[in-house]
Amino acid sequence: MALAGPELLAKVKELGDASKSDLVRAAGYVSIKKDGSERLNFTAFYEALLEAKGVSFGDGGGNGKGGRSLSYVATVQGNGNLLVGKAYTAMLDLRPGDEFEIKLGRKQIRLVPAGGADEEE
Repeated sequence: MALAGPELLAKVKELGDASKSDLVRAAGYVSIKKDGSERLNFTAFYEALLEAKGVSFGDGGGNGKGGRSLSYVATVQGNGNLLVGKAYTAMLDLRPGDEFEIKLGRKQIRLVPAGGADEEE
């Protein structure tokens, strides 16, 4: 059974410096594929973590601090860079030095935590 709410926050705090994959696994956000291999459900984990921290997805995307609400839209800049702002990285509790693999698809870019399992859509 996957942890949620205060239990999830306690588990994340307890594990401290564990890898993201280990956190997801320890919190119970794992399923078994048809071939018997393990699938880590990062998206469900991060959504539950955000909800446990008081971020709601059903209220129009507000960030809970007043002021502008997050648009969940990024625009390619004039120099070709695509910027993901601090508000988004803070919501996922990302830290300087966290690494991601860049997965390119048809007209999409996915960022997958380095060493983590990519989720199928």
